[in-house]
Amino acid sequence: MLSPARTSSLGHVPDTRTLRNGAWRVVELITTPVIPADYLDVIAPLRNPTVLRARVEAVRRETPNAVTLELRPGRGWEPHEAGQYIRVGVDVDGVRLWRAYSVSSAAGRSDGKFTITVNAVAGGVVSSYLQSQAERGMILHLDLPTGDFTLPRPRPAKALFLTAGSGVTPVMGMLRSTLHEMPDVVVVHSAKTAEDVVFGAELRDLAAQGRIRLIERHTSADGRLKPADVEELVPDLFERETWACGPGTMLDDLQEHWADADAADRLHVERFRPTVLVAGDGGTVTFEKSGTVVDNPGSMSILEAGEAAGQLMKSGCRMGICFKCVVPMREGIVRDMRDGTITTATEVDGDSVLVQTCISAAAGPCRLGA
Repeated sequence: MLSPARTSSLGHVPDTRTLRNGAWRVVELITTPVIPADYLDVIAPLRNPTVLRARVEAVRRETPNAVTLELRPGRGWEPHEAGQYIRVGVDVDGVRLWRAYSVSSAAGRSDGKFTITVNAVAGGVVSSYLQSQAERGMILHLDLPTGDFTLPRPRPAKALFLTAGSGVTPVMGMLRSTLHEMPDVVVVHSAKTAEDVVFGAELRDLAAQGRIRLIERHTSADGRLKPADVEELVPDLFERETWACGPGTMLDDLQEHWADADAADRLHVERFRPTVLVAGDGGTVTFEKSGTVVDNPGSMSILEAGEAAGQLMKSGCRMGICFKCVVPMREGIVRDMRDGTITTATEVDGDSVLVQTCISAAAGPCRLGA
C-alpha cells in the first residue's frame, strides 16, 4: 500500500496539507482584496483571537437613563479584575467610535460572560446609540480589560466607596466580586433622585441584609455632595481605604480634602477624560520614539508617509492582511483607506488602540508609539 506522504515508483503523491494550503492560496487570490478569513468573520465573528469582539446576549434596563449589556466575548478575551474597565467599539453611521466602560459584573463568572452598564450622557453619540439600538445578537468591538482602580489583597478591613451617577458602575463590580471578603463597608452614592440610582434595588437589598451601610444623597433635594458632607456622614472616613468615582469636580474636591488631612494615600480615584476628536482629511503624524513629525495627506497611508520621511517602519503585505505593520496610537484619529472607518485614541486609551499603518491615513493629528 502506498503512503500518501511518500514518493513511490508511480510518482510523487502530494501531502494533503500541501494540497489544502495550495487551495487556500488560490481562494485568497480569487477573493482579493477580501480574504476568506473575512468571510469567516461574518459567519463566526467571535472566532478570531486577533480581532476581539463580543456578542450582546441580553439587554436590561436599570433606570430610565441606564442600560446593562450582558456580553459574551470571543476568542482572545482575558478575564477582568473587579474595578477594571474596557474600551468598546461601536459602528455608528459608518464611523467606529470607542468609549471606555467599567465592567459591572462579578469577576470570574463561570459562563465566561460579563456586563457593562451604559449611562446616558447628554449629547453622547455612543451612549445614546446603545441606549436605543442595543439588542441581543449585536456585535461590538472590544479591547482587553485595563485599569488600576482595583482592590488590594488582603482586602481592606474598613472600606468606603464614594460614587456619583455612573461612577457606581466599577464599585458595583467590586461589591459583587469581593463583598464577602470585606467586613466593614460603607457606600455613599449621589444621584439626582432615588429612581436615578443605578443598581438601587440591589444596593438597598445589601443594606437591608446588613452587608453594607448605604448612604444615598439625592441632589434634587440635598444638593451636590461635598467633602464636608462626607466627613459628617462618615466620621471615621480617614481610617478607611476609600475608592471614589464620579464627576471630575467631585473628585477634585475629594482629593484636595484628603490631601489637607494628610490622607491622600488612602484615597483612590477613577476618572475618564474624554477628548472630542473630529475627523478631517489628513494630518500630522508624530513618531514618538524618533521624534519625527510628518505630514500625512488623506490619500497616502501612514506607512508611505513615514517611509518618505525616512522613518524606519515594519511592514509586510502592505494590504492590511498580515498585521506586521501594527503600532499603538497614543492619541489621535485615523481613517481606514479601504472603507473609511474612523478609529480614535485619547490619552486615557494608552497603548490599547492599535492601527495598521499600511491601510490607515491620518484624519487629524496623531501620535504613534513607534
